[in-house]
Amino acid sequence: MRRQPRCHRGAAARGHGHAPAQRHARRGARSARAGHGRLAARTGRDRGVDVRRPNIVLILADDLGYSDIGCYGGEIRTPNLDRIGRSGVRLSQFYNTARCSPSRASLLTGLHPHQTGIGVLAGNNAPGGYPGSLNDRCVTVAELLGDVGYATGMSGKWHLSGPLWEPADSWPTRRGFSDFFGTLSGCGSYYDPATLYRGEQDASDETRDPRFFYTDAITDHAVDFIGREAAAGRPFFAYVAYTAPHWPLHAPEDDIAGYDGVYTAGWDELRARRLDRLHAEGLLGTESALSAPDPAQPSWASAPHQTWEARRMQVYAAQVERMDRGVGRILDRLAASGVSDDTIVVFLSDNGGCAEILPLGDPGEFRAGRHIVPAATREGAELRVGNLPGVDPGPEDTYASYGPAWANLSNTPFRLYKRWVHEGGIATPFVVHWPAGGLAAGRIVRTPCQLTDVLPTLLAAAGVTYPSEHRGHEVPPLEGRDMTPALRGEPVQDTWLFWEHLGNAAVRRGRWKLVREHAAPWELYDLDTDRSELTDLAGHHPDVVAELATAYQAWARRVGVIPRG
Repeated sequence: MRRQPRCHRGAAARGHGHAPAQRHARRGARSARAGHGRLAARTGRDRGVDVRRPNIVLILADDLGYSDIGCYGGEIRTPNLDRIGRSGVRLSQFYNTARCSPSRASLLTGLHPHQTGIGVLAGNNAPGGYPGSLNDRCVTVAELLGDVGYATGMSGKWHLSGPLWEPADSWPTRRGFSDFFGTLSGCGSYYDPATLYRGEQDASDETRDPRFFYTDAITDHAVDFIGREAAAGRPFFAYVAYTAPHWPLHAPEDDIAGYDGVYTAGWDELRARRLDRLHAEGLLGTESALSAPDPAQPSWASAPHQTWEARRMQVYAAQVERMDRGVGRILDRLAASGVSDDTIVVFLSDNGGCAEILPLGDPGEFRAGRHIVPAATREGAELRVGNLPGVDPGPEDTYASYGPAWANLSNTPFRLYKRWVHEGGIATPFVVHWPAGGLAAGRIVRTPCQLTDVLPTLLAAAGVTYPSEHRGHEVPPLEGRDMTPALRGEPVQDTWLFWEHLGNAAVRRGRWKLVREHAAPWELYDLDTDRSELTDLAGHHPDVVAELATAYQAWARRVGVIPRG
């Protein structure tokens, strides 16, 4: 096993990449802060010697459901994620924040999204709503790791900036990433994604290559960054933010054909099979019964257009498998560089499966959103936009989603979807693999954790102290805690977990979860016996409801939740 060399000093320790010109003027001040960070990170037994820091690869899927990957019960082929999941640590009760932008803001800052300016989505909703861009009162993991000598690279979807076409302080290049390739907007064509940049330079010409496919391009850049920095002997932080399997349903035909016949059994039967496998994996037990199918959706037996429906899920599965193939290439590059054991690899999803039906809202307005929907294919053909029976999704000229019934399968055994804070909207697979850190035992951890815990965990592993101010601004203290003791199987105390999105709200303490849809009454569930939230106990435990509701209101005021409506 080749150990990672000691950290280099100052700006020379960062990756080369595509740093903006504005960054150079700040290097002197950043180098001074980097030196302070190193000193703060030393322990008594280091005796003035720079600590050896692990590499970090943080991989985020987009709209992936709890049970989609193989080691979480799915029938989709994900051998690479399964390999690190079953040999590393899997969390059975890890939570995101129900929607893409808020989850990304929380993941990268260790704060609740409302504290970062991203309460709903990227895009300015002021004065009555959130600014919709990452603010200067938070600090990102890339900024903190860059200050202590890490090379910091990002590949993929940012979705934390309102400005998309002119460089702004909320762009990744100005929030700690010295090397960036990806899209600034939230979603788009896999063949021709809009807002594609290298550094701060437009990279749209790269999509003119007929072989271009965004999932592969994200992987290509991540693999190159990891190989270059490992060869240079620098510790590195690689944030790999795939758009897969977010709509539109795009995949090469060969990948889609690999799932011929897999989904003809339909969503009802496949949900039951997934739950059986979740039980067999040891991730869930008898506390997690299969929730009832979405009552707004037909049973598979009565579903029209079954061949077309099966095709939709085939494309979704192909998107996930191609992402997993990319993860495999990343793992291979780590191994070839001799740094696998010294690298923390984390994989998770930003929210639960997505029940959105395309086109969203008014069809004309949806088509006019050129940062989401291209005007035409790269060869000038018209796009067939929407979930149109008889139009097989997958090719570049289609633009569809897989719909609520398949999203219900993705979120097995839970109910509801992305945007909601019931378990179906916020439960995610969470895999950690770090052999040198003792996280390679095939352990399943049942401690409830959420996105605010990721940054404290990574900082603890890297020996980095979280600051009280950044760029001259006071920053809020971290909202989460270091998960390392739990990941190593040690008992930890219960802590409060909170969520709010679009007025949907929840609070959890230990076994009790209080949750409500916007403008609806509170519901109370004992997750130790009813993880699937089937039996509302609010009427039986009014004292618990009152305690948790009071805690939620205090939290909402403190972090700046703007009441819906």
